[in-house]
Amino acid sequence: MSTEDVVMVIDKPHFTVKLHQTVLEVDLKKGVKEELEDVVEAKPILRESLGLLFQTIIPLDIRLRDIESVKLDKKGQVQIVIPHRRDIHIPLKPNESKRLIEKLNELIPKEKERAVRDLQESEKERKAFEPRLAEEEAETRRETMRGL
Repeated sequence: MSTEDVVMVIDKPHFTVKLHQTVLEVDLKKGVKEELEDVVEAKPILRESLGLLFQTIIPLDIRLRDIESVKLDKKGQVQIVIPHRRDIHIPLKPNESKRLIEKLNELIPKEKERAVRDLQESEKERKAFEPRLAEEEAETRRETMRGL
């Protein structure tokens, strides 16, 4: 992620919220949690395997396409609902919460739409490539049969 795609930054004493065009980052600032977060984020394999375990302790980066909804919870915190994961709550001031929720609700549909387009394009490319792949596999089989 580049600094050019940063849409919004909210700096709090213990964490920083950075909203990018495609990702929401919540980074802790101090202590063991920050060190643990750095290790988990630096190793994709750890993120995949331990992500569910640590998601309540360490907010990991969240792709906007994965967010189901964003709303204000009963405590006035931003609540991010992600399927198959525990909800993430970000404690912000009311005006910060409102700004973040508005911006997320603006960016999430665009990112979901882009993800669908990317998937459709990928599928189209795969289908266009299939006949050539099938022909190459058939040629390989013919060559193998000749060699026997």
